[in-house]
Amino acid sequence: MNFDERLDAIVARLDELSDLLSAQNNMSSDELVRLSKEYSELKPVIGAITALRAAESEAGDLAGMIADQTTDGDMRALAEEEFQTLKEKIPKLSGRLKILLLPKDEADEKSAILEIRAGTGGDEAALFAANLMRMYQRYADEKKWRAGVISLSETGIGGVKEVIMEIDGRGAFSRLKYESGVHRVQRVPETEASGRIHTSAATVAVLPEAQEVDLEIQDKDLRVDVYRASGPGGQSVNTTDSAVRLTHLPTGIVVTQQDEKSQHKNRAKALKVLRARLYDHERQALDAERAETRRGQVGSGDRSERIRTYNFPQARVTDHRINLTLYRLDKILSGEALDEIIEVLLNDEQTRRLAQTD
Repeated sequence: MNFDERLDAIVARLDELSDLLSAQNNMSSDELVRLSKEYSELKPVIGAITALRAAESEAGDLAGMIADQTTDGDMRALAEEEFQTLKEKIPKLSGRLKILLLPKDEADEKSAILEIRAGTGGDEAALFAANLMRMYQRYADEKKWRAGVISLSETGIGGVKEVIMEIDGRGAFSRLKYESGVHRVQRVPETEASGRIHTSAATVAVLPEAQEVDLEIQDKDLRVDVYRASGPGGQSVNTTDSAVRLTHLPTGIVVTQQDEKSQHKNRAKALKVLRARLYDHERQALDAERAETRRGQVGSGDRSERIRTYNFPQARVTDHRINLTLYRLDKILSGEALDEIIEVLLNDEQTRRLAQTD
């Protein structure tokens, strides 16, 4: 099937879906939802096809007018000008259409589970992890998503050892997935009397949030341990066995949760994280070329394994994957300008995927 035949098939499929949804004969609710989703996903593709074909048709008409020896001179000059404009427009319309036709990642529309851990650098790394947590919270606010903390381990001096967050919003994973990896910071710590710049790191892992419909966890595959929650230094903060540790026996994945006073709430939160990690595990197993293992995604937290560097003395942020440097550190850490990096990463991935289809 050539490109035009593929476009014809897409147009025919939209007409078929329109007829099916209008009739709804003996259609189950699940089938209705599935077909409605397919219809809504095809609508922008059809719009792009219509725009491209209209431009190509108009260009053909103009080419005929230019070639016609009987065409008036002024009319030919006008046609040549419009034809030149369309010659520049058509490749852009074609490129946009090809991007819309790229295979979709089924997880892109999902909410995200975002995990941040302090890496190399001690207290300074934990303080930077706290900076990253606030950056993503503010970015979520910018996107009108809801950011909630599932579990949090703090240092007591404003730093974060580890935080697991839920970023709830349609399409959150499609943008935040580019944040996975090691983030490096270069700055002078407040405790550094000599003014020497320190380098620290924090790791970020972003997983698509899985629902029960995406992945069912069998009771026989789960070991549940409950224990008494404790605070810093082992000090008891709870007199009941409310903390929960879930172990998925087939994979060995372990999730612990003790932030809530209720064992039931801790179990529910732990299940949400476990389901996301298992869903990510399955996605990686099914598509090894498009996803590394979760351990490889974030590395060891060593300073050398970095995707991005935040240099405070120069107010500079550099994303090493795309060699992009912006002198907008404050705006990026406030979440306001983070999209300026994510958009370039998104376009870079689309360009590489388009090259693979040519």
